Amino acid sequence: MASTATAASGFAHIPHPAPRPVEERRAVLANPGFGTVFTDHMVAIDYDGDRGWHSARVEPYGPIALDPAAAVLHYAQEIFEGLKAYRFDDGGIALFRPAANAARFNASARRLAMPELPEALFVEAVRQQVLADRDWFPTVAGGSLYLRPFMFASEAFLGVRPARAYRFLVIASPAGNYFKSGAPAVSIWVSDYTRAAPGGTGAAKCGGNYAASLVPTAEAFARGHDQVLFLDAAEHRWIEELGGMNLFFVMADGSLVTPPLAGTILPGITRDSVIALAREAGLTVREERYALDQWRADAQSGQVLETFACGTAAVVTPVGSVADRDGAFTIGSGGPGQVTQHLRQRLVAIQRGEVPDPHGWVHRLT
Repeated sequence: MASTATAASGFAHIPHPAPRPVEERRAVLANPGFGTVFTDHMVAIDYDGDRGWHSARVEPYGPIALDPAAAVLHYAQEIFEGLKAYRFDDGGIALFRPAANAARFNASARRLAMPELPEALFVEAVRQQVLADRDWFPTVAGGSLYLRPFMFASEAFLGVRPARAYRFLVIASPAGNYFKSGAPAVSIWVSDYTRAAPGGTGAAKCGGNYAASLVPTAEAFARGHDQVLFLDAAEHRWIEELGGMNLFFVMADGSLVTPPLAGTILPGITRDSVIALAREAGLTVREERYALDQWRADAQSGQVLETFACGTAAVVTPVGSVADRDGAFTIGSGGPGQVTQHLRQRLVAIQRGEVPDPHGWVHRLT
């Protein structure tokens, strides 16, 4: 199949020989779920030590050929990002803070001894992916196009050193609701496992962090909970984050508390956005350590009124109950609170272009 190059972007376009039939695509978009169906195309860019980044292209979505000795399979040099594209009521398409994802992607690359991708190239790659599959936006309420940029070491060798060859790709998946329980608030299980330790890779978005969370997350599911909570590695006392989301606590004194990043917590872009919106709403935001036993006591005394989790996939999600081996406790009424609902509504309205964006977060593509 011949390719065509777009001069302005430098990306070659390789047409898909057999895109998904329209009726089949429509059926998927009416009930997309999350992360199980993928669009027709993907973006790929190659890297080697001599040429740097090269051969940018949009090509048909499909399997990746890898040498069995590829470094990613042996030493886990792999990082990724997650962001969404939204279709506005006027038919336009936009991304939410893609430059922040690009910056975090490069921070992860530095920690994993991988080459940085120029931020403008990252954003352009995501733009190319969205425009190539613009017919894949879900028709369900709240639907979006979830985008997964990622990079892995492709050089074939077995020595323990940073690889000299890498591939960067972007794939897309039509997305509906992240949580399937349908409950007004999620339930979380406090894990005995540790997600990250000081000096480790907790602040990097790398696959190994998530692989280590699979067993404790499965334990939470088996106990009937929606998510798992990790505590600090040193004292196993201080709240850090959920399996894939940051946590916030709405206090009775009108403040909002969230654990500090401190190198062991992923610096969430939704987290950063929520902090800005909370301050805009007049809330005092405190980034400080908060202990599990204090949370339990504050929930029982009414000092903590609401708790919510936030992340790209789940946006802002209320936490209704918490359980560990010592028992369980309920947050507020067990459902979504006023502050949680306000922040979620405000964030979603900005993301979807329903209200003005005073922060310059919305990146329109069309």
